[in-house]
Amino acid sequence: MKRIILTGANGFIASAIRQYNSDRFEFVNVTRKEIDFSKPDTVAPYLMEQEFDAIVHTAANAQTEFCANNPELSHAVNVESAVQAAEAAKAKGAKFLFISTEQVFNGKTESGPFKEDDPVSCVTNYGNQKIEVENWLNANAKDYIILRLSSMFGMAMPGVKPSSNFLMRTWNALRTKTPAAFTPNEQRGMTYVMHLAENFETILALPDGTYHVSSENNRTTYDLCVWIAKELGYSEEEISTYILPDNERYADRFRDYRLNTDKMKEFGMDFGTVEEDLDRCLKEFGWR
Repeated sequence: MKRIILTGANGFIASAIRQYNSDRFEFVNVTRKEIDFSKPDTVAPYLMEQEFDAIVHTAANAQTEFCANNPELSHAVNVESAVQAAEAAKAKGAKFLFISTEQVFNGKTESGPFKEDDPVSCVTNYGNQKIEVENWLNANAKDYIILRLSSMFGMAMPGVKPSSNFLMRTWNALRTKTPAAFTPNEQRGMTYVMHLAENFETILALPDGTYHVSSENNRTTYDLCVWIAKELGYSEEEISTYILPDNERYADRFRDYRLNTDKMKEFGMDFGTVEEDLDRCLKEFGWR
């Protein structure tokens, strides 16, 4: 059984991967208790003491505002520590899987979906930090995978604590009768996290390179949340009261950073549509 170092092991994505694949791999959980990723010099020495076949590096500070306000600290966490982890994997002759993001395209003026070899363009520190690591890996790493993820959604389950996502925000707004606003000026991929987790073994065996993971989506974020509310059986009046359009956000420029996943399809992985992913999630959690 292959031994996998899983950084950011308490996070949403890492937890889902571990939950679905615990009988296929031996996971070594690395959290802030084991490594302080704000201190990059400590990363490689700790990892070099471990025995492993691969590192799946999900550890990062993904808060856009934090990265903007703390460029040096977020660079240490998101770039310098990631490079140190990749160096350790290279020294051990192990595979390195780096979690990147669709946000590397959030500065594009043209519409998506974008392919893996399309030029990146980003307007945030967080996205640019991911680009910096991608560039380092492409220039220096061996036996590596860059996985650009779309927005991951899902619900809480034993051992898996989800990050805030559009499905949970929609449900909470309707359940608590507390209005929430979603932008109609954005179009992006949305993927059920368990759909990613069930493909993990195949992903880990991919050839070196960059790959996109996303369901297909032809709705704006606001339209998608309205669709969810209808699927959950709420009335037009309830939806118009609690699911509101945020017309100001991205009003200066419509943002479309959807990911093209044809490359993944060549390896037998089709993430389908966001409606299919949502339908599956709602059924698995008994909401249908």
